[in-house]
Amino acid sequence: MDLYLFQLINQFAGKWAFLDALAIFFAKYFEYVLVFCLLLFIIVKFKKYWLMVLQAIISAVLARFVIVNFIRCLWQRARPFVENNVNLLIDYSQKPSFPSGHAAFFFALSTIVYLYNKKFGILFFIGSFLICLVRVFIGIHWPSDILTGAVVGILSASLVYKIAKTF
Repeated sequence: MDLYLFQLINQFAGKWAFLDALAIFFAKYFEYVLVFCLLLFIIVKFKKYWLMVLQAIISAVLARFVIVNFIRCLWQRARPFVENNVNLLIDYSQKPSFPSGHAAFFFALSTIVYLYNKKFGILFFIGSFLICLVRVFIGIHWPSDILTGAVVGILSASLVYKIAKTF
């Protein structure tokens, strides 16, 4: 199923220059747009959103640098381009792909933003989804890497949010 979904998405890579350029933008640069948007919350309304931004950063770091790295120590899954003939649009390291660190990080951010502000949270989730989808499109992640990373991010953020509410 994972291979089928991967091929279904990745088959369009390398066919249209505009689509490839858009995918590369979302895979490599759009993450900075999301982080900048998160920081805009404290620039615009510091008193209202400083706690949200702090929780978002804590949950994203927990998800990406603690939980994802722990899982990668236990299970080292090769990236799609290592074992298969794929349409690879960018050069990328061959470090383990499961789960997706990007998915964990950005879904953790999105979850916290959503818990504080539903409208912006939905936009963050859409941005996170696009970042992750194009990582399959450009050939560096399996769909299950993305799904697992998203679950790790959402659960990490939920845990951080619940703990913060007890204080």
